[in-house]
Amino acid sequence: MAEASGPAAVPQTLLAFDFGLKRTGTAVGNTLTRTARPLRTIAAEGDARFAAIAALLAEWQPDALVVGVPFHPDGAEHENTRRARRFARQLHGRFGLAVHEVDERWSTTEALAAGARDADAAAAALLLEQWFRERP
Repeated sequence: MAEASGPAAVPQTLLAFDFGLKRTGTAVGNTLTRTARPLRTIAAEGDARFAAIAALLAEWQPDALVVGVPFHPDGAEHENTRRARRFARQLHGRFGLAVHEVDERWSTTEALAAGARDADAAAAALLLEQWFRERP
């Protein structure tokens, strides 16, 4: 994915996902404002999850996707790390968009501490804003 930079750069829209086995939080943001806002949590699994994601993609027409990948506090991988990466590969395979990974070790905890009503969607927004911060 071409990065947006400089005054003539075309802003890009991104959707972010805080993946979970039962629920997946979603958020949208763009490279112009470098901010994100929570959308909703998809409480579905398997094909139903991907149908809901397809609807979001049709609505927002993103240029790329961001997926939070969890790790243990010491940075070690675990089963959910592998599951989130598999989800990222599935998104790319099904929808043909660039998918970027971001470390999501503390996103849900941070969202809950901030008093989010929908912690999963708020965590997805935090992930996307983290991704923006990690890019020049």
